[in-house]
Amino acid sequence: MQIGRVVATATSTVKHPSFEKERLLVVQLEGVDGRPDGEPVLAFDRLGAGKGDRVVLTSDGALLRELLGRDTPGRWSVMGVPDAR
Repeated sequence: MQIGRVVATATSTVKHPSFEKERLLVVQLEGVDGRPDGEPVLAFDRLGAGKGDRVVLTSDGALLRELLGRDTPGRWSVMGVPDAR
C-alpha cells in the first residue's frame, strides 16, 4: 500500500480496451514525510476521489484484475480515501 495525492484525472481518446469506461486518476505518491516520491502514477478509481484528495493505493495487479473482472495491463488502484484530519 502507498499513500498519494490526486493531482488530476486522466482522459484519453485511445486507450487499452480494459481501460474503457473506467475512471483514471493521476496520483503523486508520497513518502513518509508527505513529500512527493517519484513520478506520478495512473490509478483506477471506483471510489470517487477528487483532485487534491489523499488516497490509499495498491499496486497489486491481481486485485485490480479481480476488481475489473477482466485482464488489464493496469497496475495501480485506489483502495481507500482516508478521512481528513
